Amino acid sequence: MLSYQNCTLCPRQCGVDRTAGQRGFCKMPDRIYAARAAAHYWEEPVISGDFGSGAVFFSGCTLGCKFCQNEPISHGGLGKEITSERLREIFLQLIDEGVTNINLVTGTHYLPSILPALTPKLSVPVVWNCGGYESVETLRELEGYIDVYLPDFKYSDPKLAKLLSAAPDYPQRAAAAIREMYRQTGPVTLRDGIMVRGTMIRHLVLPGCVDNSLGVLDWIAETFPMRDVPVSLMRQYMPMGQAASMPPFDRTVTDDEYSAVLSWMYLLGLENGFTQDPASSDTAYIPPFDLEGL
Repeated sequence: MLSYQNCTLCPRQCGVDRTAGQRGFCKMPDRIYAARAAAHYWEEPVISGDFGSGAVFFSGCTLGCKFCQNEPISHGGLGKEITSERLREIFLQLIDEGVTNINLVTGTHYLPSILPALTPKLSVPVVWNCGGYESVETLRELEGYIDVYLPDFKYSDPKLAKLLSAAPDYPQRAAAAIREMYRQTGPVTLRDGIMVRGTMIRHLVLPGCVDNSLGVLDWIAETFPMRDVPVSLMRQYMPMGQAASMPPFDRTVTDDEYSAVLSWMYLLGLENGFTQDPASSDTAYIPPFDLEGL
């Protein structure tokens, strides 16, 4: 049973009692904190659609990457406390506004409080948007609640995962998690150009780390030979947070680096997905964490 006591919701397995005020790696209490709930237009077209994805950005993070673009909420704890009942109201308000889906961004550490808000079943698909560093046991509790999984697969290189996210076990944890996500959803289903079921993997190309990206793509191609898991190859890296003073992470991705990874993706037959152009590396695409909609 999911619980904030002896918390093992994520692979960190902190074991702290959050109900008693103890804080684990995520630094968050046993109550939901969120920083924004609004239509979000900057996801992949099959997620945002024409009317935006109803994104709820939760505060805190179980991964804590040094280059995080959402640092004020992932590391800084910015957010407003809300109840499960209020979260349900937010979902219904967003649906009334016409959003394409409900998009739960980085919610693992609040799962015992999120699940009640997902019952009864919502009238639009529910997206689980995460960094890929998930526990299979926790993901199994989501079965039947989540229609679309949108995980990152950040690292194939455990040394890089340790350096940037203090998670040397990331490659095997993400691999196991994504297999479980696919088991739950099966291949992608589109309806009127919108993803209503399935799993899509995001990968952010990091400066100076082409080999890491090639390893991620190799794993995807080997694991999903039917090519029924789309890949979103992102180029939106910007030097932010602690990484901004850590070469080569103090610069953006070059044309040659992104082209090399993109070419490999196409050579592997991973053509069913999305790419980004250089303009995506811009702070204009980071939403304001102004507590809107809470």
